Amino acid sequence: MIRVLHVLPRIGPGGAETMAVRLMLGLDRGRFEAAAVSLFDPSGTAQEAALAGGGVPVWYLGKRRGPDPRVLARLARVVSRFRPHVVHTHRHVLYYVLPSLLLRRVPAVVHTVHTLPEREVGAAGRLAHRLAFRRGAVPVAIAGEISEGLRRVYGTRGGPLIPNGIPVEVFSRPAAGRVSWRRREGFSPDDVLFVCVARLSPVKRHDILLEAFSRCASASPQAFLLLAGDGELRQDILRGAQRLGLRERVRLLGVRSDVPDMLAASDAFVLASAWEGNPLSVMEAMAAGLPAVCTAVGGVPELVEDGVSGLLVPPGDAGALAGAMGRLLEDRALRERMGREAAAEAAARFGLGTMIRSYEDLYRSLLGSSGAHGEGSAAGLEGARCA
Repeated sequence: MIRVLHVLPRIGPGGAETMAVRLMLGLDRGRFEAAAVSLFDPSGTAQEAALAGGGVPVWYLGKRRGPDPRVLARLARVVSRFRPHVVHTHRHVLYYVLPSLLLRRVPAVVHTVHTLPEREVGAAGRLAHRLAFRRGAVPVAIAGEISEGLRRVYGTRGGPLIPNGIPVEVFSRPAAGRVSWRRREGFSPDDVLFVCVARLSPVKRHDILLEAFSRCASASPQAFLLLAGDGELRQDILRGAQRLGLRERVRLLGVRSDVPDMLAASDAFVLASAWEGNPLSVMEAMAAGLPAVCTAVGGVPELVEDGVSGLLVPPGDAGALAGAMGRLLEDRALRERMGREAAAEAAARFGLGTMIRSYEDLYRSLLGSSGAHGEGSAAGLEGARCA
């Protein structure tokens, strides 16, 4: 059994965390044993519940905000107890894994880069990442643009490229019908619903999205904008919608447990981000058969073919975004044609199994090259808050 310990800041609803949870739950249980570390305390998310239900142990380290040296010792105890063959890090936690890497407490370290390397961590974090990569930690890019970023920032050459995957069938076959979901949420069958699934944070540029929607939908009372997600900008977005006269046309839905049903009941997906990695939300929308109107940032152009499965616009350009949204708002046949293309592309390219097998192969190859894969099992360990 190959033991793999995933380390994340939190096990929350974000794309990186969702990808890591799906990977842990999907690993071949006959060959791999997965566990997780969350630097912070539990917060009752669906992702935490999924790991608990799937029998994946999780240690919560009780981190305080800002630098917290106590986490180094707590993480070292988890490593000593679980004895991982691979430590797999996500987002900005690699700093806390450095001591185990430098002291050779683990045979292999993998770090998935979920966004542009220039945006992943600050200057101090980049120093830690550069040291980790020089000492053998393997950076994994989730999009070609991220591979280029790794070369720019860290000088890496030829590292693994493993695009994200999603459970396509979950989004292509929703549980609720389009009409029933709309009726429950107060929409009519003829309303045109634009949906955005994204954290309510500055990088997602909801201000640009509101401005674009205001321009394209002012003369169409049946157009609505659904914002699924939560974050620090919730009140700012509400005030912006009020200022633009959109308070009844923009619905903030919060974090949803029915995303496949919501997507299936919508007409188009929209994302106005300033930067991205390989966003799961775009992949999920495409799998649900929605055309995607997105800014051409990060790995998004590797997902959406402009003019075929969706429309791409420059970041920060509310006028261009409004024009693209307006095209889909006015042309139902175009929406449906692009939606079919998006669904076919998702079915052909975005399968979760492909991503999982790629990581399994990477884990095995790293341990084979190091000759450090020992036998034994840590089965039966229970996740716990580390004191």
